[in-house]
Amino acid sequence: MDNFIVVISTINDYNKGKEIARKLVEDKLAACVNIIPKVSSVYSWQGEICEDDECLMVMKTKGDLFEPLKDNLIKLHPYKVPEIISFRIKDGNKSYLEWINNSVID
Repeated sequence: MDNFIVVISTINDYNKGKEIARKLVEDKLAACVNIIPKVSSVYSWQGEICEDDECLMVMKTKGDLFEPLKDNLIKLHPYKVPEIISFRIKDGNKSYLEWINNSVID
């Protein structure tokens, strides 16, 4: 049970985030996508310091599915350079991890 990851991405449109989340779950690339509205982002882009309100997307999946999830997210995402970062889940509720395992592509 050590092949699970959390993938995060930010997006500027809550409804577009829901659309992307639904597609990733329907395609069984993610078991669940949480969309946290209104996070404040301060970042450097093209030589300027920018501040924007965004939504944070938190996706739970298996490590083996990172590449296809990433490729689909890049295709669906409105940003030119979307944030797509994964973190390995070291440990967790075994029942929850089994649910992730059973909810995505084998």
